[in-house]
Amino acid sequence: MGIGLVIGMLAMVAAGVTEIQRLKYVTPGEKKSSLSIFWQVPQYVLVGASEVFMYVGQLEFFNDQAPDGIKSFGSSLCMASISLGNYVSSLLVSMVMGITARGDSPGWIPADLNQGHMDRFYFLIAGLAALDLIIYVFCAKWYTCINLYTNEKELQLEEQQKDKLAKV
Repeated sequence: MGIGLVIGMLAMVAAGVTEIQRLKYVTPGEKKSSLSIFWQVPQYVLVGASEVFMYVGQLEFFNDQAPDGIKSFGSSLCMASISLGNYVSSLLVSMVMGITARGDSPGWIPADLNQGHMDRFYFLIAGLAALDLIIYVFCAKWYTCINLYTNEKELQLEEQQKDKLAKV
């Protein structure tokens, strides 16, 4: 999951750099940019790779650390965290639009993106991903894995101890 966070952060940096380049190629008086659409390929590849690492990692974590009886509950928690993330993302966009659009300033995310600074928004998300990575590393170091599967030697030792106690 940590690798997914790092790749996601790089994706947002790539998106910010692409937006800076797009704004340089905006034709004056028109609402389009002459920058090739293929500039978006790196950020989409990175976002896809990030999601693979994050979602597969989350599902593996929930399935590995949950007892057999509640594995489906762990999967539903994973999906719930994804949907919650989408709501938080919408909230973040609304907050940035409200905070940055003051007075005559169109803000970072106006209706005409050529007047805004989406690059700053992408860099903000990259910074939030870096903060998320720090929190993740802290929690991962603090967390101790649950061993749900005991090996055969441990089971044999337990049986031997039960036999000894039964004899006494």
